[in-house]
Amino acid sequence: MSDWDFKLLEDYDDQITEIAQSHGLDWFPINYEICDYYEMIGHMSYHGMPSHYPHWSYGKSFERTHQMYGLGAEGLPYELIINSNPSIAYLMKQNPAYLQILIMAHCVGHSDFFKNNNEFKDTNPGMVVSKFRNARKRIQGYIENTNIGLEKVEEFLDSLHTIRFQTERNRRVRLSRKEIKERMIERINEDKTDKYKDFDINKKILEPDHDLLGFLLEYVDSFESWQQDIINIIRDESHYFIPQIKTKTINEGWASFWHYKIMNELELSQDLHIPFLKTHNQVIRPHIGKVNPYHLGFHIFKKIEEKSGIEECFFIREVCNDISAIMCYLEFDDFKELNLFSYSQKKKGVTIDEISDDIGWKEIKKDLISSTGMNSIPLVFVSDISHDGCLILQHEHDGRDLELGYAEQVVDKIKNIWPGDVKFFTIIEDEAWEI
Repeated sequence: MSDWDFKLLEDYDDQITEIAQSHGLDWFPINYEICDYYEMIGHMSYHGMPSHYPHWSYGKSFERTHQMYGLGAEGLPYELIINSNPSIAYLMKQNPAYLQILIMAHCVGHSDFFKNNNEFKDTNPGMVVSKFRNARKRIQGYIENTNIGLEKVEEFLDSLHTIRFQTERNRRVRLSRKEIKERMIERINEDKTDKYKDFDINKKILEPDHDLLGFLLEYVDSFESWQQDIINIIRDESHYFIPQIKTKTINEGWASFWHYKIMNELELSQDLHIPFLKTHNQVIRPHIGKVNPYHLGFHIFKKIEEKSGIEECFFIREVCNDISAIMCYLEFDDFKELNLFSYSQKKKGVTIDEISDDIGWKEIKKDLISSTGMNSIPLVFVSDISHDGCLILQHEHDGRDLELGYAEQVVDKIKNIWPGDVKFFTIIEDEAWEI
């Protein structure tokens, strides 16, 4: 028997809104949808979107999560909210009252972050739901088209999913080859140092292209219209999700920071307040062997509030992503307090490489930054196109070697969509390597 009803949630939503506004939070209107655990698993598998294009990988994710949840080996997220205007948040009907209230307070923090953080300024939240719905309809149309069909569409999506985040990561507008050529001609004409003396202005790739999806759209003439459309869909979707990848820690930290403040100001009865505190501590606890973004993000905002005031917290919420927040605000005392360390897998097993002492914390900070946000996804760029049409790809090596088996599969997938051969260069164990 549930211990809440819609009237209770509406009353607490009004109180949460009043408290949040008094602190200066500014968020999108939030539409809460009640779902059961089965529907929640579906929302998780499709990234929370009310409508998303079909693909076998989402079904696989659903079945795996459903099976693990049924076995008791895996739980479900306390909250799920999407970056849209209005925001859409899901409340699982099996949740007790205190948890529903906590989730609503948490979602206000998330929505405020979506609306105000600089990384999200180009995500067009007012149109995102209709954009995803239209993309789903178009892809479903290609599947139902007898001249295209499910097999061709899924094979094409399979290939694109392996490189979906190999696109512009920093919101820079991709220049066409024509625009780059005009700019290079201007540089050559103004050059007085002979820097561009031997530069071949007619070569196919004038400078490295870090937007692989955009590159394919411009340079592959053999794509049919439905293939070009699907590439655009994947590229647009990646640009929508990249800000979330880049801000996972401080986004969750900001939401946790505010749900903690708001819940403590709600004057909850003891039967609601005690389980809230227990759940909050579970959410922000450190995880063994990996970094819990809720734990690290909450630590950052609590520290800054105590040290510099709430205005500095709002400043971080507006201008920072995870990497810049870690670089600017985490110092030796933080690494020591958080008990962070670096480890690696060796032939004999796992070894501890660095601990948070006077020297080791700096290396741990570098390791943390290198595995945070988009830094966790290898960066691949187009280096050249050979005279016989071979696509030359280069991995931007940062000291971490690629997993060769996976890299080889990715190259095979790229070969499915590039009309020619593909060569991929990286570094393995300090030596140049070609796939």
